[in-house]
Amino acid sequence: MVRKLQVAVSGLGRMGARHARHFLERTPRAELVAAFDPSPEAQAWGRQHLEPYGTKLYTDYDEMLKHPGLEAVVVAGITTEHAAQTVQAIEADKHVLCEKPLSTKVEICEDVLEAAQRKPYLKVLCGFSRRFDASYRDAFAKMTNGEIGRPTIMRSQTCDKFRNDDYFVKYAKFSGGIFVDANVHDIDLALWFFGQDSIVKSVTAVGVTAQYPDLKQYGDVDNGVAIVEFWGGRVAYFCSSRMMMAGQQDTTEVIGTHGKITINANPAFNLVEMHELGGVRREVDQTYYDRFEHAFVTESNEFTECILDDKELPFKLSGAIQAVKIGCAMVESLKTGKKLDFDETGAQIEEEKARL
Repeated sequence: MVRKLQVAVSGLGRMGARHARHFLERTPRAELVAAFDPSPEAQAWGRQHLEPYGTKLYTDYDEMLKHPGLEAVVVAGITTEHAAQTVQAIEADKHVLCEKPLSTKVEICEDVLEAAQRKPYLKVLCGFSRRFDASYRDAFAKMTNGEIGRPTIMRSQTCDKFRNDDYFVKYAKFSGGIFVDANVHDIDLALWFFGQDSIVKSVTAVGVTAQYPDLKQYGDVDNGVAIVEFWGGRVAYFCSSRMMMAGQQDTTEVIGTHGKITINANPAFNLVEMHELGGVRREVDQTYYDRFEHAFVTESNEFTECILDDKELPFKLSGAIQAVKIGCAMVESLKTGKKLDFDETGAQIEEEKARL
């Protein structure tokens, strides 16, 4: 009999429900044995969609961690619960796949890393879904093979579909701001494509509230732009928006010394577009949401495989902290209206010294 990984999902909202369905229906080497969410709405959804398949529902997270035979937990509730639940699961000797970000605060992210380091036999992964996207992986492979030369400039955006309600305003109470919530994906991509050892030299960010003026009470915006300069001669330009009328639009462009590669700019086989001396070459016939779902399915299957086959995770947990650090610097620049400078070790330079 083939052994299956015993998995639980914490949080049955939009992201948690997606993870639950994927582990239940599209991860053959895993079994969704438990799910936690205290809300009556989530429990009702779970009774309809999970209980018929044998998944036990819990309203107490600690009790779920005691579920017989449980091996791994997917933490997918609200952002403010990510870190605490991840640490609890680690302390209970469970492998963890945590939705991004680990936390909106760097010091709390570091607490998670320390907890994971105390138990190195556990697999603890932060779920940056674009790392599992076939198109981004194809683009990274092309770049690594030298097809665009040295990657120098990145432009990347996470632009959410407009909602005619107050969802984004309510979400801003705990999201950490648009840069930490949305652009953390793009920041992670910059660290992936430029190198995980990249060190920030400066950060500048601006933003506006064009659709949701009530975001101002949380110091947040519905459209943001940030420029992050890295030591070594690389620059990343990030854009985020909450008001895309036609739907979600996440696009990345990497410009190198011998060419340019874009992902999801003009969707046509996978979403990669190569700009070369001979012209533009597209390899593209998949909708954004199909690709989005496929990336999550790949994530759940590879996480399961790493545990069952004792393989290394595709990327390190420490990278998630780097992404949050940069996102927090972008938020600080937005709120203060100032450019932040950093020395070659990555330490922030005091404003007075930066002017010298």
